[in-house]
Amino acid sequence: MRRGLVAEVAGRTVVEVEVTGARTVRRYGAEDLVAGLRGRRLEAIDRHGKHLLVRTDAGTTVVAHLRMTGRLLVSAPGPRVPHTHAVATLDDGRELRFVDPRTFGELFVARPGLPELAGMGPDALDPGLGARQLRAALEGRRAPVKAVLADQRRVAGLGAIYTDEVLHVAGVHPLRPAGALGRQAQRRLLEAIPAVLTAAIEAGGSSLADQQYVDVFGRTGRYQDHHRVYARAGRPCLRCGGTVERLRQGGLSAFACRRCQR
Repeated sequence: MRRGLVAEVAGRTVVEVEVTGARTVRRYGAEDLVAGLRGRRLEAIDRHGKHLLVRTDAGTTVVAHLRMTGRLLVSAPGPRVPHTHAVATLDDGRELRFVDPRTFGELFVARPGLPELAGMGPDALDPGLGARQLRAALEGRRAPVKAVLADQRRVAGLGAIYTDEVLHVAGVHPLRPAGALGRQAQRRLLEAIPAVLTAAIEAGGSSLADQQYVDVFGRTGRYQDHHRVYARAGRPCLRCGGTVERLRQGGLSAFACRRCQR
């Protein structure tokens, strides 16, 4: 998503902003978003974890969090798809639309210093994410390693799909207590995280059967065709030939191979 926005809207100026969904701007309100975007040039688009950070020429940052069903679509003027809750008209006549059927996502202008993101851990693709940081996130914790990796306060950017994929690549069972992992398992995780995420980004992300995730042009991703374990319950493990299982512990669900993940 970030790559698509960089290619299509970075450097453009917002000439008008329309907000029709109150929940989308629930943090600070519609007037705040309009004032923060109207007349502003979109200088850069960055990302931390699952948050997109749109930097403007005023030195402010507009944050977009898509959550479960949010989309940012670049479109020519015309009929809008249902659940379009905010639209920024650009200086080339196109529209940047925020579409979110379940309205869990949000848009807001961050306060100076981005205090809204202060509690987040290091980004999963940050080159600075090293053994010491990962060890600090895992050690001493009895919770399943999948839950710890998906906790945005520990490592920002991993969710249900990619924790399962990373853990399979690393050969670590998702329900294993995070604090029980030795240095070798931690090292394998540290190598698997950027490898899986980079491959997924290159493939345009994962679009599941509901096709809620699409890129800025509404195109689905392709990484779901390369999933090793996620949503593959009952099928052979691609590494050892064992059977992929869907596991549940409390409210946690995971896909894994018991034979080669320890």
